[in-house]
Amino acid sequence: MAAELARGVPGRARLAGAGATAAKILGMTAPAATTRDVRQQGNLQVLAWPALDGHDAEIMVTTRPGGASAGPYASLNLSLSVGDEPGAVLENRRRVAAALGADLGDFVFARQVHGARAQIVSAADRGRGARGCGDAIPDADALVTGDPGTVLAILVGDCVPVVLLDPAARVLACVHAGWRGTVAGVTGTALHAMQALGARPERIQAAIGPAVAADRYQVGPEVAAAAERFFGGNTGGIMHPAANSSGPGRWLFDLPAANRRVIRESGVPDAQGRRIY
Repeated sequence: MAAELARGVPGRARLAGAGATAAKILGMTAPAATTRDVRQQGNLQVLAWPALDGHDAEIMVTTRPGGASAGPYASLNLSLSVGDEPGAVLENRRRVAAALGADLGDFVFARQVHGARAQIVSAADRGRGARGCGDAIPDADALVTGDPGTVLAILVGDCVPVVLLDPAARVLACVHAGWRGTVAGVTGTALHAMQALGARPERIQAAIGPAVAADRYQVGPEVAAAAERFFGGNTGGIMHPAANSSGPGRWLFDLPAANRRVIRESGVPDAQGRRIY
């Protein structure tokens, strides 16, 4: 498991995400879109959005190589809660910090619960959850900051990592959106929290990272019903009946498309003047 990260630094906002591995991008997760490319960030290969270059931000998703973990966790696992050797995870986190030009003590991690809570954090929160789970921000699936130098960290597996940036207000957000968080409205909650720090929807840049692919993600009727409720019965382009399902009443759920719609309906442009990638 990896993490989505965001950092602002004096004079230049810095944003980074560590999400799915390269293997998952090619297999379990959605293939990289043309709006993303792979580049070298320090000693790590990362996924990035060229369209967001030059916006006083660096946005990235880490790939699998470059870490110290072994076995099923090889090699750049960033989670302390999946059974990996803690020393290896901390070394991996230090390597990601070095790639950002940051210190691990600048990071803020959350205890994620697949909910809708977004927490605004500041310099006073730096270091929380960075070296252990006990002091992580409790029960939050989105972190928001306007503080230069604070690194936001959200762990993701095949859930959707979303990075949000208002470069004018210098406000950053990282979101972990699985199906539960998506239909609970976590991405909209993060956008609302950003506005409390001075961000405006029409200025926000949104980057949706690699996640479980729409043609692979089968869900049951209870998930389909939750999505129907959240989207007011309008799930066209988001939910489709599964043709080759493992059982009756199965649906394919396009989580990236669902979060794109939430972002667009919150006022972030997604046509001419596009700001969602």
